[in-house]
Amino acid sequence: MDEAWGAHLPFHPDLPSWAMDAGADICVTSIHKMGSGFEQGSVFPLRGDLVPPDLLKMRADLLGTTSPSVLLYAGLDGWRRQMALRGKELMGGALDLAARVHSAIEEIDGMNVDDRDDFCGPGLADDFDPLPGVIDLDGLGITGFQAADWLREHRHIDAHLTDHRRIGMQITHGDDEETTDELLEALRDLARAAPELGPAPRVEVPPPSELRMEQARLPRDAFFGPAANVPVAEAAGRIAAEMITPYSPGIPAVLPGELLTEPVLECLRTGLAAGMNLPDPADAELETIRVVNASAE
Repeated sequence: MDEAWGAHLPFHPDLPSWAMDAGADICVTSIHKMGSGFEQGSVFPLRGDLVPPDLLKMRADLLGTTSPSVLLYAGLDGWRRQMALRGKELMGGALDLAARVHSAIEEIDGMNVDDRDDFCGPGLADDFDPLPGVIDLDGLGITGFQAADWLREHRHIDAHLTDHRRIGMQITHGDDEETTDELLEALRDLARAAPELGPAPRVEVPPPSELRMEQARLPRDAFFGPAANVPVAEAAGRIAAEMITPYSPGIPAVLPGELLTEPVLECLRTGLAAGMNLPDPADAELETIRVVNASAE
């Protein structure tokens, strides 16, 4: 199970259940996200006897380096000790702080913090973590891309996640009233500056049902096979030979072997024009896209 953002979950009863308590046999947890580890610091929590520890270690060693970073291991062990001794206290403080920040943001005209009602319910998420706050800016008439650029330039604050209408801000056990007050002042200034940022560029976001494309070929066959660059306007109906990943959140919109569709291509084109970050296409301007040679389709 992928629980990359769940390093903090075991340490307070008001947080969602973590994978082990939910019955998972194994999960991957990135301590560097919601914990105190260095970047790339991750662990494999293991439960029960379905996955033998020796087998897990052997397979992890296939992908690991023979020259591991002592700093990474020290960071992981420091986090473990910190949370074993003070985890509930630290997470309780972060939850109280997040509740105060969310209430203050709700008082800013044009901003809304998404909450449990937006994500949980039949067919949706089972539980909700309030620490990674998502702020909807639709009422300001600007995109998350515009907001993130403004916050970085004028207040030296980096938004955690951005899209066509939202930004993310993250409250952790490392925050306090000083850091959150700085964030709130920056958001109030952003709301005042929003009318000067101009109308938000429109991003054509298709419904979820149109974001999933048919897997027409094995990813490795499409990626390593004969390929060509074609104008993106002519790419619909062709088989992708590259990956295209809007970041954030870093989830691929296009994978090698998928049959490209116009709604997905239009979302990427308009998103890039509005400020979306696409770090991995061969053509950074997305004027062309790499596809499987027609003779090989």
